[in-house]
Amino acid sequence: MDFKGSDTIPGPRAEDQLPHTAQAAAKIVIVGGFGVGKTTMVGSVSEITPLTTEETMTQAGIGVDDNFGSASKTATTVAMDFGRISITDELVLYLFGTPGQQRFWFLWNGLFEGALGAVVLVDTRRLEVSFDVMGRLEERGVPFVVAINSFPDAPRYPVDELRTALDLSPDIPIMECDARRRASSRDVLMTLMRFLHSLAMTGSLT
Repeated sequence: MDFKGSDTIPGPRAEDQLPHTAQAAAKIVIVGGFGVGKTTMVGSVSEITPLTTEETMTQAGIGVDDNFGSASKTATTVAMDFGRISITDELVLYLFGTPGQQRFWFLWNGLFEGALGAVVLVDTRRLEVSFDVMGRLEERGVPFVVAINSFPDAPRYPVDELRTALDLSPDIPIMECDARRRASSRDVLMTLMRFLHSLAMTGSLT
């Protein structure tokens, strides 16, 4: 096979290689409606250059995709986003961001396969979108936490009110976040890992 002057296929960049101390890995999905910040969260927290499948939005999406609150959005994920973060020296999380438009939700089943847990990103301007998202996770038995992404023009509500509005059980963690900020996105993932650990300790995690 001719690689045009190269006898070997280039390997991964040094910064993309797994830490030599890594002993365990877990698959985490970042889910939510259209334009809630899934690609932003994966990109902000990933320690490697994230893989994205964004395509330019066209006139064909008008009347099909609900871009309320995202009028300035010019690209959208059509398959998935992928990133990686080391939570500890031994534990690595592989992050998969799902497409938000309902016409691409058929891809979710494959992305949910083998997922240890999920982050549901919520935009308070479109709370109703979150019900279908959480319903699909519950159907697949994927534990999740809820992160309220802070948009500048989005209404702010007390977390307890949002828990009631989203009909969340008391044990499911819910928190505010800024998906643009690495520290905030990492805190969300750490909350998810603590939640999964608590489920494992009580025998609720299968």
